[in-house]
Amino acid sequence: MGVSASGKSTVGALLAERLGVPFVDADDVHPPANVAKMRSGVPLDDADRGPWLDQVGAVLAGAADDGVVVACSALRRTYRERLLALAPATRFVHLDLSEAELARRAGSRVGHFMPPSLLASQLATLERLAPGEPGIVVDADGRADHVVDLVAAALEADPSS
Repeated sequence: MGVSASGKSTVGALLAERLGVPFVDADDVHPPANVAKMRSGVPLDDADRGPWLDQVGAVLAGAADDGVVVACSALRRTYRERLLALAPATRFVHLDLSEAELARRAGSRVGHFMPPSLLASQLATLERLAPGEPGIVVDADGRADHVVDLVAAALEADPSS
C-alpha cells in the first residue's frame, strides 16, 4: 500500500516472485471511468473507490492458500477495513517515502495514467497504518530489491503482522 509512485507495483511484483505467489496490480482492476478521471487530473472520491475496492477484495479473497501480492493504494483505514471484511487474512505493507522522493519518482514516470499533480491529494488522503492494523511500514527509499529484502525479513520475523 502507499501513494502513487511509492513503488507498489515494482516491489509487489518482485515480492510475489520471491514468495512464489501471483501478483495483481490493483490499477488493472480500476473501472475505465476511474482511469479516465485520474488521467484528466481529477482525484477519485469514495464513490469511485468503493466498487474498485470490492474488486480488489475479491482478488484477495479468491487467492489460493499460499496467497497473492496485490499492489493497492489502500490509503484510508476505512478502505483497508473494507478489504479486510472481504479477505480477513490480508496483511498490509505500507511503502513509505518522503514527499520529495515521491514527487521525483512521479515526475519521472512515463505512460502512467496517474499524473504527478494528484500526488498532493493522495498524500492528503493517506492514513498511516494504525496500531492494531495487520501490517508493517517499510522505508521504500532505495533499490527495489533492497526494499523487498526489508519486507520479506519483516514478514518472516512477524508473520502475523
